[in-house]
Amino acid sequence: MSKTPAGAQVVGRLAAVLRTVSTSMPQGITTTEVARHTGLARPTVHRLLSALTAEGFCDHDHQAGRWLLGPELYLMGAVAAERYDISELARVHVAALAEETGESAFLSARRGDETVCLLRQDGAFPIRSFVLYEGRRFPLGVASAGIAILAFLPEEAMERYLESSNLVAEYGQAHGAGQVRSKIEETRTLGYSLNPGLIVEGSWGIGAAVFDASGQPAWALSLTGIESRFEPSRQEALGKLLLHHAHELSMKLRGSALLSQR
Repeated sequence: MSKTPAGAQVVGRLAAVLRTVSTSMPQGITTTEVARHTGLARPTVHRLLSALTAEGFCDHDHQAGRWLLGPELYLMGAVAAERYDISELARVHVAALAEETGESAFLSARRGDETVCLLRQDGAFPIRSFVLYEGRRFPLGVASAGIAILAFLPEEAMERYLESSNLVAEYGQAHGAGQVRSKIEETRTLGYSLNPGLIVEGSWGIGAAVFDASGQPAWALSLTGIESRFEPSRQEALGKLLLHHAHELSMKLRGSALLSQR
């Protein structure tokens, strides 16, 4: 039996705490809430948060009793953005999608077994869905971005993920392995994913995967809105528009990768 490397458990706990704090921005989160989301004991969470704050990775609003991300992460993120952040390339596509459709448009990135929203641009239609916002994370297979990315992962990776995950516990029976496989097949057939109010009733979404230079689905463009704006005839038009922008962005990323290698 392989042994867990010394310190690996602590690193895993620190990572879980940081991810949980990141999903609470900008209002912050309490120690009790972090403990509930991570499954760690409250005293353990408090010790980890205090240690992270001492190093500048978290900040503590003593008056409100809430924890927030700290300045050290901003500095690190600014450096890492040169390699990983595609926001500037994607921004024009997100803006175009919002303008052309009137819906809320997004860019999400794959981070391990999750997607995290990086960009949001609201369209002109006055009624909006706020299920997805910048910094919000969902497991793969949940929300249109996570379905789109999961559908185009290598078959072995997709199956391994479905066998090890338990989406039903938090997101309900509509996210059982069989139901997610059906969504994957639908996505592969259409080219884009459809989320018909599976997270919040009446809040629909459509997503298309964006591929990195090696052909892996690493990001997704998506649109969300109320159900009446996603009738079948419009779904096809929205899907085609998403696929167009996702393809254009994928080509830009491939071109950028080729230029960096010269």
